[in-house]
Amino acid sequence: MTICSRNRRAVFGKIVDGEMILNDWGNIVAECIANIPNHFPDIGIDKSVIMPNHVHMIVGIRSNYENGSSTACRAPTTEKFGTPVTQSIPTIIRSFKSAVTKQINIINHTPGQSIWQRNYFEHIIRDERELNRIRRYIINNPAKWEYDRENRNGIPIDEKKKFWNRFLDEFD
Repeated sequence: MTICSRNRRAVFGKIVDGEMILNDWGNIVAECIANIPNHFPDIGIDKSVIMPNHVHMIVGIRSNYENGSSTACRAPTTEKFGTPVTQSIPTIIRSFKSAVTKQINIINHTPGQSIWQRNYFEHIIRDERELNRIRRYIINNPAKWEYDRENRNGIPIDEKKKFWNRFLDEFD
């Protein structure tokens, strides 16, 4: 999963020497990520990283962890006629975003202010090789921030493209 802040504003902290330094909002996000399995017992967070303006998470189905695999085969991902489905990805993400937004709005005295971009990006991980590649991407994301597509103040776009092409080629 990738979830972006509203207008992709850098609101969760900053990158210093390749390390993410969370601010108060970023700490709330970290706490809410850690609490996802408490609210959704069949869900585990394999890896996650909070960036200045987005969050990456690998979300896994707990029963698959127990079987020695961290990839999901039967995660419910859809809703039925607009009704939330328990343990579905949309329900989990909606709950996470809502919890973060509520806590931030309480400390800022800004009821109803939106923190997140509408929707989120998801990708189904199909095998162990892909899982390991995405884990490395998440772990290395802060160190690569100056080249990140989401970093509006980073390296110019042509240099970013060259970097990402080289970076992704290393893991194919």
